[in-house]
Amino acid sequence: MPRLKIELPKSILTTVFIPVRITDINFGNHVGNNAFVEIIHESRVQFLKQNGFTEMEVAGTSLIMSELSVEFKNEAHYNDLLEIKIFSGEILRVSFELFYEISLKKNNQEIIIAHAKTGMVCYNKTLKKVEAVPEKLKKILECQ
Repeated sequence: MPRLKIELPKSILTTVFIPVRITDINFGNHVGNNAFVEIIHESRVQFLKQNGFTEMEVAGTSLIMSELSVEFKNEAHYNDLLEIKIFSGEILRVSFELFYEISLKKNNQEIIIAHAKTGMVCYNKTLKKVEAVPEKLKKILECQ
């Protein structure tokens, strides 16, 4: 089986910082794979907040994560400060991609912990159907 390889786009949207919590640590004494879902989620919420949005209110629509891929590269441990760079990927009519580079600094050296990708779908919760990516969001995703 070929190994997953996530190629990061060039268009960076933002950088956020998230400390590793004790609840992120697994029996191997490092961040567990399940915690990466929460870390990616938190970083996406911070990006949305920076732009005046929430996942439930993005210029008149809400967001649903339709896919998640994570390419694990190194370990992170309790009390590490993760730096998450968020990138914009392909934008389609009702969906778009966000990419994440999760890293930390140790001994003045950047260590890449993981690359990740989420597929996000715009969804009208009242009508229970997908809808177009709002122009306001599209401009943010395209301009960065």
